[in-house]
Amino acid sequence: MSTDSWPYRGGVDKRRRVGVFGGTFDPPHVAHVVLVASAVHQLRLDELIVTVAGVPWQKVGTRSISSADDRLHMCELAFAPVDHVTVSDMELRRDGNSYTVDTLEALQDDQTELFLLLGADTASGLDTWHEPERLAELASIAVFPRRGYANDSVPNGFDSTLLELPGLEVSSSDIRRRVPAGRPIDGLVPPTVVTYIAENGLFGPE
Repeated sequence: MSTDSWPYRGGVDKRRRVGVFGGTFDPPHVAHVVLVASAVHQLRLDELIVTVAGVPWQKVGTRSISSADDRLHMCELAFAPVDHVTVSDMELRRDGNSYTVDTLEALQDDQTELFLLLGADTASGLDTWHEPERLAELASIAVFPRRGYANDSVPNGFDSTLLELPGLEVSSSDIRRRVPAGRPIDGLVPPTVVTYIAENGLFGPE
């Protein structure tokens, strides 16, 4: 979608404001779409980059994961209607585990201000991530609320902003359970993604 700068961008700091929202996206759902649209607006982002994890090291061995191509295509379908959003395969093209710090390193330059979008549950554990000190140097953390988690629990040393979002409780894991049980997922994922899942037989009995 369009990545033209916001027409009212002003002030001394002329750096591009770029958000990064990474995940497994297995599958992407409507709460993801609402999140990126809200983040673009609230953070006044010139671009929001959705990065699809190649080898999500924190989930390896915990469950089967859909192919990288399927997850990338579902994201392209899900986020296509949202202005200023780009779906990137940069982590899929990288060998080895997907570390957020490597993605931020690849995107950072003197003309760019980076914002990393994380749920409150994930943000609270940032100090356990790969190279957390460097993460704190590279990006500000934009925290979106998650039920049952404190929204101000970002570890010390990280600059953070709390996003305001409607209370949508949708999860990819619930969608993966619904499909093989024959339960509807309409309204939980974008219609184009519903069609893609059905046509490609994703999340069926293993």
